[in-house]
Amino acid sequence: MAQDKTGVMLIAELSANHLGSLERARELVIQAAKAGATAVKFQTYTADTMTLNLSKFSVNDDHKLWGGRTLYSLYEEAHTPWEWHQELFSLARSLDVIPFSSPFDASAVSFLEKLNTSIYKIASLETGDLPLIRKVAQTGKPMIMSTGATHLSEIHEAVSTIKECGNDNLTLLVCTSSYPADPGDAHLSRIETLKSEFGLKVGISDHTLGIGVSIAAVALGAVVVEKHFTLSRSDGGADSAFSMEPNEFAQLVHECKNAYASIGVPEWKMQESENESRRLRRSLYVTKKVKAGDEVTPHNVRAIRPNGGLPPRYYDEIMGRTFRESCEPGTPFNLDLIY
Repeated sequence: MAQDKTGVMLIAELSANHLGSLERARELVIQAAKAGATAVKFQTYTADTMTLNLSKFSVNDDHKLWGGRTLYSLYEEAHTPWEWHQELFSLARSLDVIPFSSPFDASAVSFLEKLNTSIYKIASLETGDLPLIRKVAQTGKPMIMSTGATHLSEIHEAVSTIKECGNDNLTLLVCTSSYPADPGDAHLSRIETLKSEFGLKVGISDHTLGIGVSIAAVALGAVVVEKHFTLSRSDGGADSAFSMEPNEFAQLVHECKNAYASIGVPEWKMQESENESRRLRRSLYVTKKVKAGDEVTPHNVRAIRPNGGLPPRYYDEIMGRTFRESCEPGTPFNLDLIY
């Protein structure tokens, strides 16, 4: 699976934020590239491949964003027309950004194979569709799978299905499938749970507002960060309320790279960048003019900055000793100066 050279793959999820306009979809890809995205992700489905046009198939009335809407009307509005994919994939590649998609049925997989997609994403709500997962796995392409609204046992079943197809290039994403998600529901400790349970790379599909949760995820070991992306939340759309604008995504990219760089190694050692600070640590100096035979006292020897003399831990040991030679203020104190 491709990653940014800093070690984190930063995915701009375009989803429904094209608002039905190919021109806007193009601009989303361009702005994602300018913001520093490693990849742009689409969703490949139609309303008919997702559901039936029946009023009883609807979102609960109390849903924050889509309450009361029929699934068919929601997917009809949100889908990315398949005839756009070729142009958008080519545009992304020309901008050195990886294009890929989430297929939602077998026909979408066959379609994406014709576009030579390099990665597949399994959406959280498809983790139980083992025939779909099997078809994707059989392509041999790297896979990313979100785990929102999925029991651990179901993740085991999906992972086993993928591995049985001989595909072990899989990254799991911690995800909370609510829109927008509350940071308190992120439970990023699950990153370590997935790593230890499956021995796979782990990332996050983040539906919270802001960048804090994603930064924390990278610090905890996430190597993929996925965020929904729009030109402006005020433009509206099915996903706009929990999507990032270009300047926000650019900040996300910058801070995720910083977070990844900060992880470093567990070996405890000083950094080269700390050399000057180390030179400025306190040490023992003669602070007043003394003559041979004078007693070492707190008035003529002190722990001051910079380094150069004995470490301050010798302070009590030298008090009351006798100078063997005269010294000027600013002389680094060492044991050769005293009896």
